Amino acid sequence: MLYYSGYTRRIGDVDEGSTVTDFLPAERARGITIQSAAISFSWPPSPHHRWIPDSTPEKAQQPRHLTPHNVNLIDTPGHADFTFEVLRSLRVLDGAVCILDGVAGVEAQTEKVWSQASAYQIPRLVYVNKLDRDGAAFGKTVKEVGVRLNVWPAVCSIPWWSSEGSLRGLGDVINLRGLSYASGGDGKQVDVFALEQLSAVDAELAKELSKARIALVELLAEHDEEMVEKYLEVDEDHLAIPPTHIVASLRRCILHHPQQVTPVFAGASFRNVGVQPLLDAVVDLLPSPHERPDPEISLGHGVRGGLSAFLSGDLVAAASPDRSQTASKAISKTKATYALQSVESCALAFKVVADPKRGVLVYVRVYSGAINRNAPLWNTSLSTTERAQKLLKMYANDAMDIDSIPTGQIGVIPGLKFARTGDTLVSYTGANPKTGPPAPINNLQLRPINVPPPVFFVSVEPQSLAEEKHIKESLALLLREDPSLHVSQDEESGQTHLAGMGELHLEIARDRLVADLKAKARIGSIEIGYREAITAASGELTEVFDRDVGGRSSKAACTASVEPAAEGTLEAKVEQIRIYELADNNRLVVSTPTLGADGSSVVEEQPGLPEQLPLSAILQAIQNGTSAAFARGPAHGYPMHSTQVNITFDPAKHVFANTTAAAISSAARLTIQQALKDSSKRSETVMMEPVMLVTISVDEDTLGSVVHDISSARGGNVVSLGSETADPSSQALTVIDINKIYAPPDPFAGGHASGNANAAIGDAKQIVARVPLKEMVGYLKHLRSLTGGRGTFTMVVDRFERMSAQRMRAVLNELRGDHD
Repeated sequence: MLYYSGYTRRIGDVDEGSTVTDFLPAERARGITIQSAAISFSWPPSPHHRWIPDSTPEKAQQPRHLTPHNVNLIDTPGHADFTFEVLRSLRVLDGAVCILDGVAGVEAQTEKVWSQASAYQIPRLVYVNKLDRDGAAFGKTVKEVGVRLNVWPAVCSIPWWSSEGSLRGLGDVINLRGLSYASGGDGKQVDVFALEQLSAVDAELAKELSKARIALVELLAEHDEEMVEKYLEVDEDHLAIPPTHIVASLRRCILHHPQQVTPVFAGASFRNVGVQPLLDAVVDLLPSPHERPDPEISLGHGVRGGLSAFLSGDLVAAASPDRSQTASKAISKTKATYALQSVESCALAFKVVADPKRGVLVYVRVYSGAINRNAPLWNTSLSTTERAQKLLKMYANDAMDIDSIPTGQIGVIPGLKFARTGDTLVSYTGANPKTGPPAPINNLQLRPINVPPPVFFVSVEPQSLAEEKHIKESLALLLREDPSLHVSQDEESGQTHLAGMGELHLEIARDRLVADLKAKARIGSIEIGYREAITAASGELTEVFDRDVGGRSSKAACTASVEPAAEGTLEAKVEQIRIYELADNNRLVVSTPTLGADGSSVVEEQPGLPEQLPLSAILQAIQNGTSAAFARGPAHGYPMHSTQVNITFDPAKHVFANTTAAAISSAARLTIQQALKDSSKRSETVMMEPVMLVTISVDEDTLGSVVHDISSARGGNVVSLGSETADPSSQALTVIDINKIYAPPDPFAGGHASGNANAAIGDAKQIVARVPLKEMVGYLKHLRSLTGGRGTFTMVVDRFERMSAQRMRAVLNELRGDHD
């Protein structure tokens, strides 16, 4: 894509490690994408650029691909361990191209990412690549797209095979023409054959191309009423419908939610076949930023809606002031509308990268207005202001200075000290770095990026005391880059733990820490991240923190109790109670019976809060103390799970003359730790282990042995068993009949010809099971042994389950090294 758009003069090669977007040393060494990379280019490169002559009649509506469009391309990883990289990229995309291997077909990880894209309502195209390889089966892959991704495949191009079996070019179904690529060329030398000419050159391809066009029109007519009208206008001649109407119909279909039709294109990128038609399709079919649904936002207290409704003031007006007892203090619509008029831009920080030359780079997607250079940005997630002193447009590892980042565009802000992945950034007129923007702007939160729970961890120890500070700074930088990593500290041993999504994920993080950030550390072996849970409520305890912090005397108190967290979510009935749903199904309930929503006293002759301690700072300090206390359980030192802490905060009892936010955080931590110990004395705590939802794809002849291994040797519970078809009872509204899917024959695919394609796909079986993570470590090698190398699997954290007493003893003995 970059070569044909004029960005680079050389086509990159994964095997050589010369690709533009895979620029990290670890990516080039392994030949895989680890970190999503953003790059911008124009297609076509210029208004007069034509990669082949355009055949659109002058009076007809001109295709979008004849006008240069700015394309922001994000190349994402495919490995399951880097799911979060895909998730944060999907969060900011307008459209996606799903690239399939023409030999492997639809793989298990493909289904997972497709489902994630569906959740974000992202229109998708499919590009079947590697059709030049032995065993490639375009027709079979098309069938798999329908059956396994649960969407109707609209075949827009088909492979053109030579008599020797090599890939000669493509049959363009939309424009009814053959595209013959020069053998061994760079893809720019393309001979075009109209359907009539093609009949003389390759009559079989011409016949199949006509058949494909008929199938495409029939499919579109089933999902688009305007296509039915066009079909009737041309006297029901499938071949007579102009290409521009086919493209318009395809576009309407893929912009429909839920997406029931997806265009499928053929190609072989290594042989430079099919890339330009795919670029045309990206511009012609995928939506612009203005055609996407309104971004979802929240204002706290359960108020949610669209960004446009917020900026117009309608969302604030719709939020009933009866939500709290302080209706008199609710923002009036007039005042809120006036405040909202000051908003200049709203953006989401979706990625943070530590660049060795440029420092910390924060990637942002602008959803409203424009971020201008030197604009102060209010981080609504952290309640802090930073200045965008410089703005960049990234070209993979290269950058260009720009003056602003407009709506819908992706850009980079270097030098921000605090912004993290998922933070909302707002610029507004009359910015005040100390007070921040007026309500309701200060509470604006774009839909956050959900971070999956980490399940593996390693210990990280400095090689010397002198290295301790550098390692802490390096780990903090790693966490800003990748929030799916998690750092915690064992208070008893002082050992630091780095947790991640999988073995490869932690391996890459370790390499990044040691090789790139130059941290001199000893990294332990990979272990599983268990959890602890209490089984009884504690009594209500009060602890006082009274120590010197940073050379200054500091004192605070806290009253708390803990109990097992009830299922579901709680809703606060009064404004004096605030409920925070925390990670690992934990919950924090804070009661401030003597304070109003603004921190003022609601009880006569009771003191309010001192000026230097606003209520927001106190609540944040309590949350920080809770997280610190929950990081280590009372029995085995694992993080807490399914635990609720109830904190009562009364300034008359808990605030002193020298109370600081840090002291309140420490007091909360100490009190919760004592409450956890009190609970464990009343009833023994239990251990919980991560249970994975595992999806295994195997051939029918190895199904029995794999099921037996999962259910017996690995202690798994098989949830479902059957053919690899999408579950009709899931979110999908479309049920695909494989017999109604058009796919061209696969003459060189080793028996997977069109006639056998349905049976071949039916032979593939899918096992869905819940298996303890401990039993899945190193499973891929074992699965390949059972299936002759053909089995694949994906897994995600399904839940944490309580261990039986017998299993808990066995796990603890193994962890201690006692195998008797």
